[in-house]
Amino acid sequence: MRFRGSSGELKRFRVVSFAMTRTRLTLKRLWPVLFACALLFSTTASAQTPSSTLLVLEKNDKTLAAVDPTSLKVLARAPAGEDPHEVVASQDGKYAYISNYGAFRNPQHTISIVDLITQKALPPVDLGTLLAPHGLAMVSGKVYFTAEGSKAIGRYDPATHKIDWTLGLGQNRTHMLVVNNDDNRIFTSNVNSDSISIIDRDPKADVSGWTEDVIPVGKGPEGFDVSPDGKEVWAANSHDGTLSIIDVASRTVVQTIDLHNKFSNRVKFTHDGKLVLVSDLGTGDLVVLDAAARKEIKRLKLGKGAAGILIAPDGEHAYIAVSADNNIAVVDLKTLTVTGRIATGNGPDGMAWANH
Repeated sequence: MRFRGSSGELKRFRVVSFAMTRTRLTLKRLWPVLFACALLFSTTASAQTPSSTLLVLEKNDKTLAAVDPTSLKVLARAPAGEDPHEVVASQDGKYAYISNYGAFRNPQHTISIVDLITQKALPPVDLGTLLAPHGLAMVSGKVYFTAEGSKAIGRYDPATHKIDWTLGLGQNRTHMLVVNNDDNRIFTSNVNSDSISIIDRDPKADVSGWTEDVIPVGKGPEGFDVSPDGKEVWAANSHDGTLSIIDVASRTVVQTIDLHNKFSNRVKFTHDGKLVLVSDLGTGDLVVLDAAARKEIKRLKLGKGAAGILIAPDGEHAYIAVSADNNIAVVDLKTLTVTGRIATGNGPDGMAWANH
């Protein structure tokens, strides 16, 4: 281009032209970086796990779904390994740990790990000879698990990537577990032994450092929970429709309630300890009990196959997996009514909260 004008104008033109050329070159070099930043922003808004996320295992699809609890929409999915049943999240909300069960057909021996930030599966934990892991608990940064096929419980340390502790219980189908926050007491349900185990850390015990009390209950205890004050265990007996209440101090059953359930699956106290929720896999009902009065106060028909139960962190809602209908029912714990549904993949069951 030929420039026509005064010498001062020519000088200014050269300065502006040089600046524009440098800008074009700089933008050309920066374009890949700017594109990556834009892509990251867009994927963060649409797919990345939000600050508080409901994790739902879709058993039949072998996937873990991340759900926005506000919109009740699935944000992302990740592979969950073979026959996934229960899930827990790390305290920082970055990782999910999933038990791969397969007990009745092909017992598994892995715990799957999902990076919740990238929604990608990481290499699973190989449990070796510990078979059919099922119940999970995340306490003090470690993953406790039942090994139903080995009549044992164990613990995985994510910091060292090792199984750092196991304990044989000798019970049949040790299915679920609850671990106290101080790691000094563990509760398990033993389905085919018709019992609940209370395991206490005891330096005066044998070389294991633990003692076990086995409390006989009804037939087939599977789901159970410990009251928020730690004084009682409520165990739903899946084979006879009853619920056993255990006094932890005396290690005895103090009351048995006949719920007339077809196949009780899970039990959960509300955070304030006032209500107890029991899901019935056989009828699809959610039974609500008054914990103090120890009686049923409401029964909600949720659909087909009521299974996993999870209470929201704020204690205002309960989330119940309606497995055969492929949805999660959202129950308002003040009105005891269903206020929403989350459409999921096939066979939703185990759930957990991931808080960032």
